[in-house]
Amino acid sequence: MHRGALTRASVLEAIAEHDRLGREAFLLQYGFSEARSYVLVHEGHEYDSKAIAGVAHKWDQGRALAPEEFSGGKDHAAAWLKRLGFQIKTIRNPDWARDEIILACHLVMTNSWKGLDAQDSRVIELSSLLQLLPIHADTDRNEKFRNPNGVARKTFDIATRHPDYSGKPTNGGALDVEVLQEFLSRPEEMAEVAHLIREGIAIGELQSLAHTQDADLDDESSAPEGYLLMRRHRAREWNKGLRKKKIDSVLAKGESLACEVCGFDFEEVYGDVGAGYVECHHVVPLHEAGEGKAKLRELTLICANCHRMIHRRAPWPTPAELRAAIEHRRSTGSHSSAGVVQQRDRTAEHATDLDDQR
Repeated sequence: MHRGALTRASVLEAIAEHDRLGREAFLLQYGFSEARSYVLVHEGHEYDSKAIAGVAHKWDQGRALAPEEFSGGKDHAAAWLKRLGFQIKTIRNPDWARDEIILACHLVMTNSWKGLDAQDSRVIELSSLLQLLPIHADTDRNEKFRNPNGVARKTFDIATRHPDYSGKPTNGGALDVEVLQEFLSRPEEMAEVAHLIREGIAIGELQSLAHTQDADLDDESSAPEGYLLMRRHRAREWNKGLRKKKIDSVLAKGESLACEVCGFDFEEVYGDVGAGYVECHHVVPLHEAGEGKAKLRELTLICANCHRMIHRRAPWPTPAELRAAIEHRRSTGSHSSAGVVQQRDRTAEHATDLDDQR
């Protein structure tokens, strides 16, 4: 079925029809359910955003969209209406991000792995801090976003998943358990991660790290210490001025720009297009990387594949450790020459980024 563009006039027509029929009759007539995530706010009234968008389609394109033809989420109905200048309000707050759970888990750890009440001053303080984290867009937050009641519930979600807890766990997510296990296996490191997030927010350094889809981060599972610290880490790695100084220092010694882990050389494989290209890895782990600028001695030259493998899970292997793992596989015959060719083919996917990095 054809799905066409909407206009602001068509949306106003749908709103007017909604007001004439009433909400229940309007939804029933067109087969829509009540909104679960977003509502449209117009002249002080709230409307089911998906239903309004679907019916608005009738006024522009000659027929209403059926509910199964599109979604009511931020990529479809909510986005369409917002682009037309309408106010969109979220109903349900976004899921907790890893960074937020790290802070909550640290609080539970300092409370002897017990949940805290909403009236506790530490919960109130954490609630205020979470509202400052630049992870979730303002349009995705409602008036109850990370309020003390919600933060207190999260502390119990975490506390009741502790292995020493003998009662029935409260509702929580798989990410709560993952972060809890990180704290149990690496308590000092994770405590330092929580400290660095707090410190970064306090001095304003992390405030500029807006939440975007980063192609260099597969998902949050690739950054166990959280989105914000990984973004700061990658910003240091991709600092063009510092990267150039590192490359110049290596070339000044008469050395090549081959990967310090696997030996891959972009110029050797790709010719002129690969000349002068290599990625930089900041070898200081996230939980140790405090404030201040990265130094040349903290950077190592590395190919795209090895860079991804180092960042894949915590604790990160050092370049030397990853190199030893590669050499071990080669010596045991589990790394074939065909594998090297495949590695080079996969690295070619990064060639389109060369001009931006040179």
